[in-house]
Amino acid sequence: MNFWDTAEIYGFGKSEEFLGEFIKASGTQDKAKVATKFATLPWRFTSNSVVEACKASLDRLQIPKLALYQIHFPAASLNGFANTAFVRGLAHCQQIGLTDAVGVSNFNEKRLREAHQTLQDQGVGLASNQVQYSLLYREPEKNGVLKACQELGVTLIAYSPLCQGKYDGNNNPKGARGVLFTKTKAQDVQPLIQLMREVGQKHGGKTPAQVAINWCICKGTLPIPGAKDAKQAEEAAGALGWRLTQAECRALEATADRVSRNDVAFGMPFEQW
Repeated sequence: MNFWDTAEIYGFGKSEEFLGEFIKASGTQDKAKVATKFATLPWRFTSNSVVEACKASLDRLQIPKLALYQIHFPAASLNGFANTAFVRGLAHCQQIGLTDAVGVSNFNEKRLREAHQTLQDQGVGLASNQVQYSLLYREPEKNGVLKACQELGVTLIAYSPLCQGKYDGNNNPKGARGVLFTKTKAQDVQPLIQLMREVGQKHGGKTPAQVAINWCICKGTLPIPGAKDAKQAEEAAGALGWRLTQAECRALEATADRVSRNDVAFGMPFEQW
């Protein structure tokens, strides 16, 4: 695994800096495929702001070129009129060699199609749309985003494929998760976790998290699970090299639909912008 996804606003740039330091210290500059994101901050209005932000990200990451540069979320309010300019800025980043590919994130179907056309007019392809997608949050299937991605040849990058850790069986989450994922909600998802354990046993003892990630892969998406340590990274890697059957996918989805009625997962507001 050599694909890293970050963003300029994660830790106010510190995430990019730390990743850059790690890549340099590990001597993996030639192997690492880094994706980062441009934030549509309210004081940004032009395509050139995308180019300048991309250059600043490259400096923090200490690499000469990105694998993927993305718009983090569509602009709204003060600079909502600038979305097309931002997409043109992505095209320029690729054209001048700052990135191998460009994408968007948290774009609804309409914005996705508009971005695809704008880039196409510039002779650039839209590589991806990064949105929340998991067994417990399948909104992209309902709002047209997944279908549009498939139709346009755009990779859907699935963030939060583990639904903020709701598949780990933890009935007493701590910190920020404790606010979003109460003990009651943890109990609500137990039928799904139990089924994931049963399915995982049929594939050599795979964990619920590995089953969840593999489900995303089976849906034709690129899941990007977070990992806080080497153990979690190794567990995520265990989702590769095998596939759930169609019947297993359907059974997981049916159970997820039942527990999702209890509002155990929710989307981000910019999905509606």
